[in-house]
Amino acid sequence: MATQHLDLEEQEQLDQLKAFWAKWGNAITWLLIAVLAAYAGWNGWQYWQRDKAENAAKLFGELELAVQAQDPEKALRIVQDMQANVAGAALTEQAMLVAAKALADAGQWDQAKAQLLAAQAQIKDAGLKASVALRLAAVDMHSQSWDAALTHLQGNWPASYVGLIEDRKGDIFNAKGDRAAAIQAYQASYQALSSGNAYRGMVGVKLNALGVSIEE
Repeated sequence: MATQHLDLEEQEQLDQLKAFWAKWGNAITWLLIAVLAAYAGWNGWQYWQRDKAENAAKLFGELELAVQAQDPEKALRIVQDMQANVAGAALTEQAMLVAAKALADAGQWDQAKAQLLAAQAQIKDAGLKASVALRLAAVDMHSQSWDAALTHLQGNWPASYVGLIEDRKGDIFNAKGDRAAAIQAYQASYQALSSGNAYRGMVGVKLNALGVSIEE
């Protein structure tokens, strides 16, 4: 045997290595397998994410063409395809809002609301959630469902959306004939919007129409 040619020191080192490997070799092997598997999984996940993003971008481009062609049915089919195949992609969430607008523009309010409610359930971004709430309120305002419209606007919203939320509340209260509540909401909107925001002037016009003068 080859070990017969080793001196005593080398034989001792070899025996120690054999003992170490007998004790820890199996654990080391499994650790290496786990590390390699994790690395392969990470690479696979990265590839899948890139592939998903590319597919989402392609479908979103088709969606934009369908909207330009004023074909809400096709737009809805594309969004449903995105939800089935590239769910979780940022563009899929945006696509749901685009499709909802196309459906609303075509007078298909029920389907538009269904898309918005689906988006609301999936979206995590606070700003996008606020945008969905504003659109849902607009849909319910179309059917004169004032209380339902107000329900969508309840909650804590990002500061950049508070002015728009309060303005929409004012519109709803005004449509309901609740002048006092409308003034209060418009005033809250006016205060929340920055002086450089062009929309602030529109809110001021609404307050003036209700007999309230603006004081800077």
